[in-house]
Parts: sequence; C-alpha cells; structure tokens
Amino acid sequence: MYVGRAAPPPPLEPIVHSRDTATITALVVALFILPPGHVTPRSTASLPVVAPNDNRQAAGIMRGDTLFVDFEIRMARWYPEVADGEFIETPVIGEVGHAPAVPGPLIRVREGTTLVARLTNHLTDSTVTWRGLSSKPSHDSVALRPGESTTLRFDAGRAGTYFYSARAGTVDWNAREREQTIGAFVIDRPGARTDDRIFVMNIWSERVDSINSRNALAINGRGWPYTERIMANRGDTLRWRIINGTHRPHPMHLHGFYYDILSRGDGGSDSVLLPRERETVVTERMKPFTTMTMRWVAEREGNWLFHCHLSFHVNADARYATGVSHEDHMSGDAMRHMAGLVLGIDVRSSGTVLHDNRAGARRLRLLVQEGPRRGRAMRALGFVLQKDAPPASDSIEIAGTPLVLTRGQPTDITVVNHLREVTAVHWHGIELESWSDGVAGWSGAMKRLAPPIAPRDSFVAHLTLKRAGTFIYHTHLNDVEQLTSGLYGALVVLEPGRRFDATTDHLFVVGWDGAEDPPHLLVNGDSTLPTLTLAAGRHHRLRFVFIGAVGGEVFSVRRGADTARWTPLARDGFALPAFQRTERLAKVQGWAGQTYDYDFNASTPGEYALVADDDGKVRWSGRIVVH
Repeated sequence: MYVGRAAPPPPLEPIVHSRDTATITALVVALFILPPGHVTPRSTASLPVVAPNDNRQAAGIMRGDTLFVDFEIRMARWYPEVADGEFIETPVIGEVGHAPAVPGPLIRVREGTTLVARLTNHLTDSTVTWRGLSSKPSHDSVALRPGESTTLRFDAGRAGTYFYSARAGTVDWNAREREQTIGAFVIDRPGARTDDRIFVMNIWSERVDSINSRNALAINGRGWPYTERIMANRGDTLRWRIINGTHRPHPMHLHGFYYDILSRGDGGSDSVLLPRERETVVTERMKPFTTMTMRWVAEREGNWLFHCHLSFHVNADARYATGVSHEDHMSGDAMRHMAGLVLGIDVRSSGTVLHDNRAGARRLRLLVQEGPRRGRAMRALGFVLQKDAPPASDSIEIAGTPLVLTRGQPTDITVVNHLREVTAVHWHGIELESWSDGVAGWSGAMKRLAPPIAPRDSFVAHLTLKRAGTFIYHTHLNDVEQLTSGLYGALVVLEPGRRFDATTDHLFVVGWDGAEDPPHLLVNGDSTLPTLTLAAGRHHRLRFVFIGAVGGEVFSVRRGADTARWTPLARDGFALPAFQRTERLAKVQGWAGQTYDYDFNASTPGEYALVADDDGKVRWSGRIVVH
C-alpha cells in the first residue's frame, strides 16, 4: 500500500440514487444475463477517490420486492481525515456507477425483501472473500479470484443490524489491519421507524517498525475532527445503530447522558433485548465485529462527545497525518488534542434555556499537583482535595482524593492547576451542563467554549448531581501521559442524609502505572492492596472504578480455588432494577470508563483474595479477611 500526500482531489459528482427505466433495465440485464467472468482492471494512475459514507442513503434499485445491488472492489484513494491531506491507496468497496465508499455502501431493506447482488473483484493480485451477503442470520462467504464476478440471490432474512465485508487476501493482524472494506446491512421490520442513524467504525493500519503503527481510525469514513457533527434539538430522542467493524474492542462512552442498549449482535446475529434485559450505561464495551442499537434523549443543550474510551484511539497520536507534536497533545483546541474514533454532538435549545440554580451550592477546592516520580509512570501526578489547609505543593494522591457528594445538592468544584502545563477535568458519567463537562475547546456551546486550565489558573465546574452512584473524574487532555501518571479519581454520590461508611463501603479504583501495554495495574494507587478486613455477617458495597488507558481487566473475589458470589447493584452509577439484582459469581471485566457496584454478603468468615488475572496469569492481587 502506498501512502503519501497529493493535491486536493477533484470534487466528486453527487451520488444520485433515483434511476430511470433504462438504467434499471440495464442493471437487470447485467445481473441476470452477463455471465461471471474477468473484467479489465483500472490503471492505478487514475484511482477513484473514496467518498465517506454517512449511511443515510441505501444502495441499489428496488424492483417490486427485490433489491438489486451491483458492488465492486477496486483500488481507490482514501483520505481518512482532511480531503486534501494524506491518503491511503487501498482496496475499497463501491457501488457500480458511484464513488467507492468507506464504510461500504449501505444495504437497508425490509423483512421479506429478496436481494440480487452482483459482486466483482477488480483487483489484479488478490482473491477477495465476500462475507455476509446472505440471508440473515447466516454469515456465508464467497471467494472471487482477480477479475472474477458472480451474482448472488437470497432472502434478506431476520430483522436486525448486521454487516458485510470483502477481504482481499489474508491479513497478518500483528503487522496490519484492513477493515476499511466493511459496510452496514440493516433489515427493518415492516412499518418500523427508519429515522435512526448508522455509524460504522473502520480501521486501516500498517506496521512502520517493531513498535509503532500508522493508523487510520474512522467513523463513517472519517477520523476526528473531520467526523460528522451530529445536530439535535433539546428533548430529541436519538436512535443509533453502532457497528464495530474492527478486530479491536471499543468501550463507547457518551458524555453527559445515559443511553439504553436495545440490541446487541454480530455479523450473523442480532438479539433484541427485552425491557428486563436492557442496560442503561454511559460506557459500553463493544467486542470486535459486533453491533449495538442504542437510544438516548438529548436533555441538555451544548456540545457533547461520543467516543471510544481507549486513550490510544482518541488522542492526538490516533491521527493518520504525520507530524503530531507534543504541542498537539497539550493544545486547548479540541481539533488538535483529540483524533480518531470521536463524534461531536451539538444539542441546540428548542425553547427557554435551562440554567441550574446554584443557590446554596456546596463548594470544594481540588488541586492538580505533581510530586516526586515513583513506579513506572513518566511522572507522579494527582488530584488532592483541599481540606482545612492547602497541602504541600508536591503532595499528591494516586488515585486522586475520592470525592463524596450528595444527590440533589449542587456542588461547585474549583480545580486549581499547580502543574507546569495545561490540563482539564472530565466529570465522567455526571449529568451536568456542557460548559463544565471538561473537554477543552469543545465543552460549552457556540462561541463560548471551555478553555483548558492553564498553569497557576483555575476553573469552576458546576456539577448537577441527579442520582446516587459511583462515577469517575479524570483528565481529558494529553490523556496517555496524564492519565497513566495518576490524574484520575473516584466520585461517589450518596443519597441525602447518608454518610460514607468506610467499614462497609469499599472503593477499588483501577488504573495504570505508566503507559506500557500490557499494563502494570494499580488499585487505589498501589500494586498490592493492604489487607482489607470485613465484618462477618454484614453486607458490604464494593465499588469498582476502571480508568486505565485501555482496560479489559478481569477481577474476581476468590476463596481458595473457588469464586465467591455477589449481587450487582449498579453499573456506571445507574441503579439496576430489582429484577436484575440476582446473585452471581463474583467476577467482573471492567473497561476504561466503566464503574460497577456489588453487594458482597460476608456471611462466611475466612480469607479471600481479590485477583486480577489474564488467561490464568495473575496481574494483581489483594487480601481480604472476613471475621
């Protein structure tokens, strides 16, 4: 594959999806009369330019109850970011007569539709395996040698969110990724609403040396800040279909709001969740090559984000363009310090603008400080809550001081930056005003955007505490360096009249000690947990906060070789309904940006262990004694 720079590409002709009778007749003749055979490849000197596909317009021609599509795969020039920037020459799927597209052309039909799909491989040096163009829930495949074409006919199958793909040759996942040739395949029930949006994540990468890769990470064909801006009015209900068309997991986080998960699936299945099965979250981990249908309500105006919470997928280094500098990571401009798998959301006011009543607000002062280096991290950074007197200038806490707040009580937190560089604080999972959300150069609205917190300066975050639960606060600038050096902490919101009781309420804040991957884990800032003593015969609340740069840690409570049992209480600060609070094995896999609360009934005295392991290899452990 060749990568490089070029002059701005010529403008593309608009994609026209209405065709006259002659055009339909020509396509039908091509699909039913022309035999499979070889086609003449296009010279690489005149490669077509890829069009980013927003998945708003379905491909093909309907004739009665049959959809005809004519797809081809050929070399094309893809600009994954700015249209006159750096490009990739790579195989891409296109609809004949239209520009090739990333993601591939959208197939969207009703149940009961018959599909006739003509597929052509224009590549000269690779066999292409087409997969997923079959009656759902099957995910069958067909291989075409260079220059071959074929026609498939099948019933659409069962309603749901699926995808199809065309893979050229074989992929060595350790050296490269080729996921730009994946497209959405949606089947609607008759009469179902179709005003949802479809977002497909694609990744292209190439190893440049033994350590580093060059990556293009895109949502609907573009990486931030060139991804589509989602516009909504306050009060709108938004329904999205998300397709992870990559072989990597992505914990997808929505700022400022919760969303309901309505269905989950993969390329060959889609399970609609019953109301009792649905989860309400702010961060959902999507496994490789899976789908999710989500719904949320844009209750507050301002700028918001929906993004992968893996730091390496959204910081400045996720940019495909070369020349990313330290100044980009530290920039107060959100167009520079973020990149990759990020969508921006602009919620406009549809009437009277709502303002929080700050009368009687509780006021706290949170210091951002640096201390002597320790462990494997590049630096030792921490958040320290100022109490009776300011702490020493090099005093830090890793994880940051747990903030214990009260539901319904407005709280203003003055964040004072004692570092030598700018920073920002995101109040993760909190339903609040956009200005306080903590994304420098983005949070806010219109021309009033929140700045980064400069050295020796401060910023007042106005928190609206709508629910009790376990949340997170963490840096949202220069993520990898600042986060893995300690700029994160737990935020616990209690019901009015309740006090935090450390004898029955226990926090486990899981972060990284440095940016190495696989990571060196810290729990509550330590590589080992001081012996935790639990009173026997009592119920204990175990609060887990996962805020590493990546995540995926599996923690369990064990007694000898056996796994103990516990009952889930909440996820991402959202209290579970009673029918979901069923006792189960005490085991949780947490990804960056997730929190979990469990009730642990310490009914049996003895020694237990809290263990994090990876395929049987213990990566962290702590001792628990029940007596």
